[in-house]
Amino acid sequence: MSSALERLLRYVQIDTQSDPHSTASPTTEKQKDLGHMLVSELHAIGLNDAELDDHGYVYATLAATTERDVPVICWCAHMDTSPEAPGAGVQPLVHRDYDGGVIRLPHEGIVLDPAEHPDLKGQVGSAIVTADGRTLLGADNKAGIAEIMAAVEWLVAHPEVAHGTIKILFTPDEEVGRGTAHIDLARLGAEFAFTVDGERRGTLEDETFSADGAVLTFTGANTHPGFAKGKMVNALKGAGALLARIEHEWSPEGTDGTDGFVHPYEVKGGVESAQIHFILRSFRTADLASYADRLRAHAAGVCAERPGLNFTLEVGEQYRNMKEVLDRHPEVANHAETAMRRAGLTPERGRIRGGTDGSQLSFMGLPTVNIFAGEHAFHSRYEWVSEADMEYAVQTLIELAQVWAEASN
Repeated sequence: MSSALERLLRYVQIDTQSDPHSTASPTTEKQKDLGHMLVSELHAIGLNDAELDDHGYVYATLAATTERDVPVICWCAHMDTSPEAPGAGVQPLVHRDYDGGVIRLPHEGIVLDPAEHPDLKGQVGSAIVTADGRTLLGADNKAGIAEIMAAVEWLVAHPEVAHGTIKILFTPDEEVGRGTAHIDLARLGAEFAFTVDGERRGTLEDETFSADGAVLTFTGANTHPGFAKGKMVNALKGAGALLARIEHEWSPEGTDGTDGFVHPYEVKGGVESAQIHFILRSFRTADLASYADRLRAHAAGVCAERPGLNFTLEVGEQYRNMKEVLDRHPEVANHAETAMRRAGLTPERGRIRGGTDGSQLSFMGLPTVNIFAGEHAFHSRYEWVSEADMEYAVQTLIELAQVWAEASN
């Protein structure tokens, strides 16, 4: 069993689900259970400055083995797992020598079929790791953590390999959008970073959506329904009419590739007041303002049809496309591609139809590229990862450390 796989099997059994409804930091104290374990393991490896802070962030330093002036880089992964599927009591299963067929999990009728999970077709002969069907696995992002830990362990055992200073950062609350909320960049002390939180082997992403959040509030008038004629103005009906105007081709379920979308994900309220919560997404930041204008026009049309109904729209920035920063630092993605080639892979650069801590970090002054961890079927009971992909990720990190040192000659 590889070091990365052995670590993953231990880490996923620790419940680290974050909580989007909590105002604490971290949102769940149980995330620190993994943080304490990682600090102990980093100390055992020889990273004596490893520490868990009050907000649940793990910081550590892998010292340089060269006197060259090498930029300080950071390897980053998140400890929390998604609240979108059960995450307590994970029982990992290792399916050895995968034969390319259907994998049947022992609970809940969960079946991993290569017809629906095509990346399984490239995993014949490898070990596939799943949960037992009752929970998610937590490879997102504990595979990334395990790979970073294995790469650090290998580099410490091979001091003859030249590399610069590497900062290790494990974060809480990424799954609820707060993974960077309390990062101390001065304490971290890195110039460039790599999140290890991607999917297929050989992939890297230097582009994400730009994102805004929006709350559309309809205000009507309530009265006793028995005497409501000519008086009641139902805000809920206004919300329903607005939702009916959101075109399929402007919605997540009707878009792909470089398309943006507007996604209503929560409705709450009553007759007098009703709110619709939206996320607005596009790879082109300028689109977001036009999306908000389009929502306003739809809402105004609804109100025009319903005298007495009014609306407000509040829009707030969430994150921006990290490519806007990374285009000024092409070496970050280029070095990742070089490392992958040296690990025996064909790099595939792409974009994320979503966000990542790298989006926030890049705009905070730490240009960050996302590289693969081998995670698949995120946030679900179908989640899986292969030992082969994890080993490729470990080798990519080891090569990446050397590429930065060699580029600094």
